[in-house]
Amino acid sequence: MMQLTTPDAIKSRLPELCHLLRDAVEGGASVGFTLPLSEEALQAYWHAVASQLDDGLLLWVLYEDDTLAGSVQLSLCGKSNGRHRAEVQKLFVLQACRRRGYAQQLMAVVEEAAQAHGRHLLVLDTESGKPAVQLYRSLGYQFGGSIPDYAYSPDGELHPTEYYYKLLA
Repeated sequence: MMQLTTPDAIKSRLPELCHLLRDAVEGGASVGFTLPLSEEALQAYWHAVASQLDDGLLLWVLYEDDTLAGSVQLSLCGKSNGRHRAEVQKLFVLQACRRRGYAQQLMAVVEEAAQAHGRHLLVLDTESGKPAVQLYRSLGYQFGGSIPDYAYSPDGELHPTEYYYKLLA
């Protein structure tokens, strides 16, 4: 089951969301955190997301039975010259739930929502060499360029990032 989330839902599902984020970071995802990771940092992140949900940020969560298995965010550009685009952010799937098509399902919902909001250009970035690169390419995202030493991975090493875009029909 997949659903668009509200600030109240984030508050009620905070432990599960924190577990999802911890799983991603401890699995090596470069999503803005380094190890060690405190519970306070995890909670602060989700509270910040909740505060942005009324300001152009959309968050979907995906459940496998009663387990929060994944999430994805879509940030709608609010600039007058950018109302045709949105940024895909923070695609997470629990390590234990991968290889089941959940990432593709989350991306399909994001693309559908982008079009429903009048967006026809999606952009995203991801760490070079990670499995997400193959996912995005398989979904029709085009490579836009890379930047060396862009961000620290959870283990403290600098890694490049790659930018991708997709023009929606």
